Amino acid sequence: MCISPGQNQSWVSEFILLGFSSDTTTNRTLFSAFFLLYLSSVLGNGLIITLVCLDMHLHTPMYFFLCILSLLDMSYVTTTVPQMLVHLLSRSQTISFAGCWLQMYMFGALALTECFFLVVMAFDRYVAICYPLRYTVILSWGLCTRLSAGTWACGFFFSLIHTFFTMRLPYCGPNRVNHYFCEGPSVRNLACMDTHVVEMVDSVISVFVVAAPLLLIVASYIRIAQVIFKIKSMQARCKAFSTCASHLTVITFFYAPATYIYMKPNSRYSPDRDKQISLFYNVFSALLNPVIYSLRNNDIKGAFLRVMGKGRVAW
Repeated sequence: MCISPGQNQSWVSEFILLGFSSDTTTNRTLFSAFFLLYLSSVLGNGLIITLVCLDMHLHTPMYFFLCILSLLDMSYVTTTVPQMLVHLLSRSQTISFAGCWLQMYMFGALALTECFFLVVMAFDRYVAICYPLRYTVILSWGLCTRLSAGTWACGFFFSLIHTFFTMRLPYCGPNRVNHYFCEGPSVRNLACMDTHVVEMVDSVISVFVVAAPLLLIVASYIRIAQVIFKIKSMQARCKAFSTCASHLTVITFFYAPATYIYMKPNSRYSPDRDKQISLFYNVFSALLNPVIYSLRNNDIKGAFLRVMGKGRVAW
């Protein structure tokens, strides 16, 4: 469990992820449920990526951003769920210190990238509704590419800071993490020193990556609502609201639990409640995104039928 670099100190070399239950029967049931959720998430997001790549009608900024969102969802759910599935069926629930470091970093990087990317998608809706005639001029492919690359760079940068400060803490005692993956607050609580400085760093990061993007999204939708309410035609007004409904639903499922986990004071930390809430922005959000966008979007349905039709003709 520990390696000893000095005579009077021992350091944790691996962690034990407690997961949700220690009962074998319960774990088998959870395995079946989470396996189906994970498989549905990967297939649903993979389908959207495939349709956007194959169908020329979807080669627009809106669906370019949707394709990247699906890639993010599929990637960050893969950083946690496969290992959780293995632990549900295995007697060993250990993860090496380096493995925990890598999982925390990759999950944080992808999740933070999505935080920033949802702002880009809000900007896309803002331009589409407030400046419809200049939509393709403002959102050129060059700008879309730069915005996307910038969100990835910011996500990986801020995650590196968060992971570095968390994992450089001395872990010389308990190594049982009351979570199903190496999430920052759960691991940090095992450190054998005062963590107020790290908590302050995380709070500052949370302002930049959670609060600030959320305020930008709110500001965008306030402006969008003002423009929509000026539309005289009720049918056109409903259509405009409909184009924003999917994005707003995704934002709610992702930001609400993430804000609760990362912006609440450490004194209110509750391991059992937090790991259940984290399922919403980790597992369920990745599952619901393709469902929300595909069921409410006629373009996606049409692309699916066209791609399936071409496949049958080719066959």
